[in-house]
Amino acid sequence: MAGEIGHFSLIWVLVAAAIGAVLPQIGAVKGDTRLMQLADRTAYVQFLMALAAFAALTYAFLVSDFSVSNVAANSHTLKPLLYKISGVWGNHEGSLLLWVLILTLFATLVSWRGAKLPLRFRARVLSVQSLLVFGFVSFILLTSNPFLRFDPAPFEGNGLNPLLQDPGLAFHPPMLYLGYVGLSVSFSFAIAALLEGEVTPLWARWVRPWTLLAWVFLTGGIALGSWWAYYELGWGGWWFWDPVENASFMPWLAATALLHSAIVVEKRDALKSWTVLLAIIAFSFSLLGTFLVRSGILTSVHAFAVDPERGVFILAFLAIVIGGSMALYAWRAPKMVPSGLFGIVSRESALVVNNIFLSTFAAVVLIGTLYPLFVEASGAGQITVGPPFFEYAAAVLMSPLVVALGIGPLLAWKRGKLPKAMQIVLPALVVALIAGLALVWSQSGGVVMTAFGLGLAVWLLTAVFAEIASRIKLWQSPGNAFGRLRKITRAQWGMSIAHAGLAVIILGVTVSEAFTDEQLLVMAPGDSTMVAGHTFTFDGVAPVAGPNYSAVRGFFTVAEGDDFVTTLLPEDRVYSNPVMNTTEAAIYPLFTGDLYAVIGEAAGGNRWSVRLYFKPMISALWAGALMMMIGGLLSLSDRRLRLGLPTGRKKIAVKESV
Repeated sequence: MAGEIGHFSLIWVLVAAAIGAVLPQIGAVKGDTRLMQLADRTAYVQFLMALAAFAALTYAFLVSDFSVSNVAANSHTLKPLLYKISGVWGNHEGSLLLWVLILTLFATLVSWRGAKLPLRFRARVLSVQSLLVFGFVSFILLTSNPFLRFDPAPFEGNGLNPLLQDPGLAFHPPMLYLGYVGLSVSFSFAIAALLEGEVTPLWARWVRPWTLLAWVFLTGGIALGSWWAYYELGWGGWWFWDPVENASFMPWLAATALLHSAIVVEKRDALKSWTVLLAIIAFSFSLLGTFLVRSGILTSVHAFAVDPERGVFILAFLAIVIGGSMALYAWRAPKMVPSGLFGIVSRESALVVNNIFLSTFAAVVLIGTLYPLFVEASGAGQITVGPPFFEYAAAVLMSPLVVALGIGPLLAWKRGKLPKAMQIVLPALVVALIAGLALVWSQSGGVVMTAFGLGLAVWLLTAVFAEIASRIKLWQSPGNAFGRLRKITRAQWGMSIAHAGLAVIILGVTVSEAFTDEQLLVMAPGDSTMVAGHTFTFDGVAPVAGPNYSAVRGFFTVAEGDDFVTTLLPEDRVYSNPVMNTTEAAIYPLFTGDLYAVIGEAAGGNRWSVRLYFKPMISALWAGALMMMIGGLLSLSDRRLRLGLPTGRKKIAVKESV
């Protein structure tokens, strides 16, 4: 029964989306209030029906209803409860249903929190959202229905991919989708603005909170994915520039540029057409990621290798959405004439520089990701664009951006003074140079790039502190500094914390990549080896049984000198449904880094292949990402950036924006 309820609920979503996509737009053109009000009503209907469909599929997984083909293909009676639930979205069909649920959720939030938006504009925004829902639900019903039945039903299911049976992967997709789909709101605002033919500072105030919310979720989703890769795949790394990883990174770069560009629209009524274009590009990258994951053209631990015919449908949808929005942009954007002016040296100019580097890097990642696919499609053979290409591009393009981030917040709006800003950050520059030179000196000049990365991290951290000190006049009148500190707005704190988080990430990347100590060897019980000053002693292995797997568990005693540190228990697992071998790394975090052990295959003679690491300051990667999320949420909590804007003080807000 759950399958039928879910199927018919999806049909109702499709009907409501069709009505919501067409009639409110007609009402906006004709000025018909009743038709425009349908946008709100259909948004609620779509969400409730999508929620019913998702609940029906979840119920089918919980009770192991193997008459539903999706459940039979992706679940098993022996699976733990958490992975029965995560199995709902751990497959192609279920993940698309989750996408639709989140898409309708955001449309409902726009209707609820945007009640004070002009009715015609809100109707256009929700109409675009409904059009997106219609496209995705059509795809589900025509090619990827999660409620198809087996007759007769199998006695047992196939189980979920063991790589996905992990807490990190249970929460990573929903958070990533909240970021992906959240950018649809920015896209809908951009299309509505193009249809209206007007972008104002107030429009930027409306679009920024939604972009910031999506950016926070996208940051968290990417961080969770990298953390999962670090401890689950057993190779000691956290990012490999996999095409599907890039598919999540590109919209993050575009959304970051959009956040900063919208500030210029709000403050100076400039960069209008560019900001609208960024909103379109950011969501287009999200759609592109959907195509890459589901088209069957990629092989990845992240990808759903499905029938390529589904990819044709997605490609057509991609062409309609992106092509149509770009055509509308080409037609309407020339009418968006900026009215604000600002000097070459100003905070607005610093934000423009920010946009240039972020957008260029996003374009480089796009080319590096798609170029091998185009070469293979043309019959010219197969090539691989590996991590060195992307890492070099990141060093070249992101280093100037980090430098600019330290100076930009110190420049005044409209017309700034560079010498004054440089005077404030001079201590930061000195500290960064000392840190970099000290590292080069200690390593006899062998790690120049490491010193450069460390210098950038220290530069940005100290520049953030210098900016706060300048804001509260710490050095001029320290007696009143605390009072001024209390007056710093949440949005300003959010910016500083997010920038400091980026510095912490750079620090973690630089130190962990440069100073990792790695040992790949074969060990017998009783053997010992040194890793970064720690003695790893292999004490042997023992068989263990899990709820749906069997494993060989290794025992490593770790000591530092004569002091016991910990016992590491890595596992080599074999899952039964489906049959698959995985490694479970054992990680012990220290203040200075992680002790990391992996047990591999038997090498004969009671010897085992092992991989042992010390990963210095690796946790700074995820600590920095958490800081960036906290900064984004803190900014979002600022009363001037709440999602309900515009408020009753609309006229004052508009005056302050200009």
